[in-house]
Amino acid sequence: MLRATHASALLDLAQPLHLALGVFDGVHVGHRAVIQAAQASAREMGGSWGVVTFEPHPIRVLAPERAPRQLLASLDHKARLLERMGAEFLLALPFDHALAALSAREFIGLLQQGGAIASISVGEDWRFGKGREGDVAFLRKMGEEHGFLINALPPVMHEGERISSTRIRQSIRDGALANAAAMLGRPYGIEGIVVKGQQLGRTIGFPTANLALGDEQLPPDGVWAVRVECGSDQWHGVANLGMRPTVDGSQRVFEVHVFDAAPELYGKTLEVEFVHYLRGERKFESLEALKTQIQQDAVAAREMLR
Repeated sequence: MLRATHASALLDLAQPLHLALGVFDGVHVGHRAVIQAAQASAREMGGSWGVVTFEPHPIRVLAPERAPRQLLASLDHKARLLERMGAEFLLALPFDHALAALSAREFIGLLQQGGAIASISVGEDWRFGKGREGDVAFLRKMGEEHGFLINALPPVMHEGERISSTRIRQSIRDGALANAAAMLGRPYGIEGIVVKGQQLGRTIGFPTANLALGDEQLPPDGVWAVRVECGSDQWHGVANLGMRPTVDGSQRVFEVHVFDAAPELYGKTLEVEFVHYLRGERKFESLEALKTQIQQDAVAAREMLR
């Protein structure tokens, strides 16, 4: 999948272009409806299809005091999710005050630097351009002028309310991951790069991969049954998120033990899906007691992941 920060890079793709526009934090079920509309248009009309988004999240530039502290997916994670959907490109426009100052018409002109646009897919209430002047009515007018179609998708509902990234983040914070998964269309997971830890797990028979925590939303601290993916490799495992009060307690860490494998993971990016919450974190009297509990956690996690 082509990743670019300027529309002109899309000139190398098969034309015309079918664009799904939006922030798409988490690529949840509502977002997928918009993205799949672009895919369907490309299938019917020919050309290339993909996503146009922004980095960083616009609210972090325009209203940082209201911006969420954590997101559902980093840009790299979002790219991997989109690639699995079959997207042919991801155009991540650097969002700053200069981009925010573009009029709605100027913004469409920016996109047209990528070539001929055949269709644009958005949520029906999506707004863009200086002062949020651009809306679906404006897009339809531009489409008539320039010969592209507009797919305006209604919000997708869950339990009587609109699916939103805000709702999903709250569900994850609350530990309601089944509810989050229903709105995401997949189990919730985070990505992180494996870094050197204290290597204590090796001494008690449970080597772990320690992930550097970014700004993706974390669930409650505790022990989780997880699925782990690294490139084409996939494993089941058990993970601990928290302060490790038995051995340290100074900082929050996320460590993952994968079952039936001993891969070299330092420096690699792991995607870890939270499948089932096993227990809260607690302090043990000794490392031996901790080891016994981890053994029990591993048995429970294997059973959950069968």
